[in-house]
Amino acid sequence: MGSLAADIEAVRRFNRAYTRRIGLLHRELLRSEFTLVEARILYELAQSEGATASALAGFLALDAGYLSRLLSGLAKRGLIDRKPSAEDRRAVLLELTPAGRDAFAELDRRSRAEVGEMLDGLSEGKRRDLVGAMATIERYLSGGKAADIRIRTHEPGDLGWIVERHGVVYARDYGFDSRFEALVAEIAATFLKDFDPARERCWIAELDGRRVGSVMLVKQSHETAKLRLLLVEAEARGLGLGRQLVETCLQFARATGYRAIVLWTNSILDEARGLYESLGFTLVKEEPHRSFGRDLVGQDWTLRLAP
Repeated sequence: MGSLAADIEAVRRFNRAYTRRIGLLHRELLRSEFTLVEARILYELAQSEGATASALAGFLALDAGYLSRLLSGLAKRGLIDRKPSAEDRRAVLLELTPAGRDAFAELDRRSRAEVGEMLDGLSEGKRRDLVGAMATIERYLSGGKAADIRIRTHEPGDLGWIVERHGVVYARDYGFDSRFEALVAEIAATFLKDFDPARERCWIAELDGRRVGSVMLVKQSHETAKLRLLLVEAEARGLGLGRQLVETCLQFARATGYRAIVLWTNSILDEARGLYESLGFTLVKEEPHRSFGRDLVGQDWTLRLAP
């Protein structure tokens, strides 16, 4: 086990590499007229209808006097306005002017382009690993509390979320077109219309109260169930949620009396395929196909359950 001193040096080394990589050592951020802290103030004000200086100082952990000088400078440049609160005339709210919103929009565009260029050289799997690692860092350093993970059965509204997230995630990570979202919508609609609670289930994974994953087990025949719509959001990867969701399916299938579970996936889904194999699923068929705007290799997997 590494010593605390070695871990401290490892974190400092990462900080040096990361700040250099994203350009935080430059006097101006993103080749603009703004410093990092000025850009962050513009960002926070763009996300809210109005915030007080004290609330902004607390959220950004800035000295009140230092923040006041920064706000004055931004106001002189015509980027922010101050106005009395309609609810409490003693409170002064900060908001971006039209020029401030234009400045933020340009900063946001440059930031997205810079991060996109940084990620463009990574494979899809490496990007998912990177985003998952960042989520872990954020979670561990935001108070150090353990993640609150919950696996529950579906509730009203969950199937709509499943359709939406599959559409977004598969378009972003794999370049699938809208026909994939249409397929997921058909699966979800069929599940709700023909739902057999004695033989079928849909589970939702929650992380700190937010939906971050799903899976479904549906009846294919009296003896065979089908696993469908396994998804884990990037922010929740690395926590074992995918395994928990599939193992929940296996437990239900055994308790219900199924003799086998089948599933269909595509070869590009490396993490999912590795998970299925580790849980005892066997690849029984592969077939190339063109779907969702891509050339793919479909795979059928089967798991025999003990009687």
